[in-house]
This record gives sequence, structure tokens and C-alpha cells, in this order.
Amino acid sequence: MTTHTGFTRSLLRLAGDAIARSQREPSLCVVNYHRILARPDPLLDSEPDVAAFRWQMALLAECFHVMPLRAALAALDAGNLPPRTVCITFDDGYRSVHELALPVLEELGLPATVFVTSGHVGRGSMWNDRIIEAVQALPAGALDLSDLGLPRYPLANEADRKRATAGLTEASKYLPPPARAALVERLATLAGTGDAPGLMLTPEMVVDLDRRGVEIGAHTITHPILTSLDDDAARAEIRNGKQELEALIGKPVRLFAYPNGKAGKDFDARHVAMVREAGFEAAFTTAVGAIGGMADRFQLPRSRPWDKRPLLFGLRLLQWLAQGAPARHEYANRMARLAGSDNAAIR
Repeated sequence: MTTHTGFTRSLLRLAGDAIARSQREPSLCVVNYHRILARPDPLLDSEPDVAAFRWQMALLAECFHVMPLRAALAALDAGNLPPRTVCITFDDGYRSVHELALPVLEELGLPATVFVTSGHVGRGSMWNDRIIEAVQALPAGALDLSDLGLPRYPLANEADRKRATAGLTEASKYLPPPARAALVERLATLAGTGDAPGLMLTPEMVVDLDRRGVEIGAHTITHPILTSLDDDAARAEIRNGKQELEALIGKPVRLFAYPNGKAGKDFDARHVAMVREAGFEAAFTTAVGAIGGMADRFQLPRSRPWDKRPLLFGLRLLQWLAQGAPARHEYANRMARLAGSDNAAIR
């Protein structure tokens, strides 16, 4: 098992316990992942490879109290949440969760939740991954989509392709689903890629995850931006995604994650009400921060650590857990100074 230095372990444990003692109410932090990569990919540098994921999970196992998501929320409600509590989640339903993440989680004895887009189970790749694959496959030169109102993207080097991927993904995210599908198909045709199979969980993998103790949550059917849909379509995405997963695993699906997850932009009060009406117990956004006892159970924050070094990764989690504690900014910055890095200062 990957281990971390005694200084790192001691600092994170002591700091986390001190934060918990200073707070009027306990808090927990939920970390969020999507894909786990077999090896680093310059076009997916926000996604950890399995080696990075392993040290991150080892740090959580050694320095934090990792709990199943629903159990942590119940402990928070009961007032007996342990200090330094963290929960682990994955979005979308990539097969790498089963193939690469699950062995690490089982080795370290860590629970997790996977929020699955039911319509992509066993059905090729999500639209954003098809964009990445197309940009990777396009020949050197330039990608001209000016007739669609998009920029002309140079493709001379890896940095150009990274910028093109980011620009096309952001531009596509808020398109109506038919227009987004048309753009993805055009890119696939230009690149000759088609629909690459194999990135998403199969039905058998979803069932196996559930049977091996990974909680299955819902993430709609097709991962739309809910505010881009009319109310009937949004309600169907939320309700039917839940029902499809329940039929697959044979048990209730109680947790939901909003696609993209920005409150007021990707979902609003209408969709919060729809999630409640569908029978979920809690729902998660992508807002940064920790969950306190007074948090709206249908708009819970869930954060993605981005630090590349173990100590800073751990301090980032403590920064979020410290939210709501007295003098939290001064305390977290003092911890950063102890770590010897100005980069960990509160932003």
C-alpha cells in the first residue's frame, strides 16, 4: 500500500481534529471523480491516472475517516460524525471505475458512490469523450467551424489540441441536445472516429459494483443541462434515470447528482423540486466546500481536489472542512505555511 510521510500523516490528522473541535457543528467533505486513466493523457490532465488515484486513496485511508455517503449524512444528522470525514464519489459511470478504481478501493477498504447516467450504460461514449477522441485524431492544420459560429482552432501541437478540446466542450455543453449531437457527429466524421465503444460501464459492471458494496446513484438518463430542457423533459430525465437503475440493480436508488452541477446555471429550484418529488433522499452539486448540518439536503456541495502533491491535496480537504469554523482562513493558511508552500494559501 502506498504510504505517506509521518509528517504528512500527523499534520493532517492533528489539523483535522483541531478543526472539528473548533466548529460549532461537524462537517464532511465529498470528493468527486469522473474517469480514472490507465496512464496520463495531456488532453485529460484533470483526470488522475491510476497511480495518482492510488496515492490519493491511500492518503484518505491513512489521514481521514472515509464513510459511505448515506451513512455519513445520517451521522451528520445524528450529531456523531467523526472528525476528518470524507466521502468518495464518481460521476457519469465510466468503466474505469470498475476496472481501475474498484481494485484500489477494495484493497484499501474504502467505500464509494457512483452516479450513473443510465442511458449510457453499455452504449459507447459520452458526447464530451467523442469530442476528445475526434480532436486527438484530426490531422495537423486547423479545424474550421466558423459556419457554426465557432472559432477556427489551430491543431499544430498538443497545446492547440488541448485548447480546441476545452473550447469545443464548453461550447457544446449548453447547446440544445440535437444541436450538440449534430456537432459531435460532424467532428467524428471529419476525424473518421465514429462512436468509440467501451468507455462506459456495462450493465453487468453496474450490478457488480452494487454487489461489491459501491452505492449506485442517479445522474439522469443522458446527462443534459437541465435548464436547457422543458419541464416535462427534465422531469423524465430525473425520474426515469432513477427507475432504469433501480430495475437494473433491483433496489432503491436514493442519491442524485445534477449534471454539471452549477446551481442557477445548470439546474434551478424547479429541478430541486423534481428531484424531491422523484423520491431521492439527497442530491449533489459541484459547488466547492464541505457539508454542514444545516445544508440543504438537495443542494449539497461536492468538490474535486486538484493538488498534485499529497500534503497539499490533504490540506485542500482540510480547507473545505474548515468552512464555518472560527478564524478558518487564518488557521488554514498557518497549516499551509507549516507545509512550506505559498501555493496552498486560501484562495
